[in-house]
Amino acid sequence: MQDKIGGARCLDLFAGSGALGLEAASRGADSVTMVENNPQASKQLQSHCQVLTATNCRVETKSAQQYLTSSSSQQQFDIVFIDPPYQSNVWSEIAEQLMTNTVLADNAYIYLECPCKGDLPVFPAQWQLLKDKKAGSVRYCLFSHNLGGTV
Repeated sequence: MQDKIGGARCLDLFAGSGALGLEAASRGADSVTMVENNPQASKQLQSHCQVLTATNCRVETKSAQQYLTSSSSQQQFDIVFIDPPYQSNVWSEIAEQLMTNTVLADNAYIYLECPCKGDLPVFPAQWQLLKDKKAGSVRYCLFSHNLGGTV
């Protein structure tokens, strides 16, 4: 996926430390929106962006759900990172909101992490599973969002 990041509009919905979003920014993403609901973590993300002179990054202090239903989410994204706290169990809900609010560009990529235990959450039919790997207790998947039929 590294070759897809250059020039992409990226959305990191559960930014936390900012590792995914800041890595995308360093790899040439056109823009990175990092959403983090914890005010202290959000402030730390803003500080990291300033220190790294990551002018292509923007931090939104709100929950992923609030962001996806707000006017802030009117932009469409080429790459979306979904790595929520595992106990929250919101993967299917977030996927549905991404579709309902038309946040995904056609042929967008969705990277998500979830626990290895259990079945993969239910995702929209428009999401094509491209990769499904496991490392320790983490399952990470890459999907393509395809409205037009072929990737």
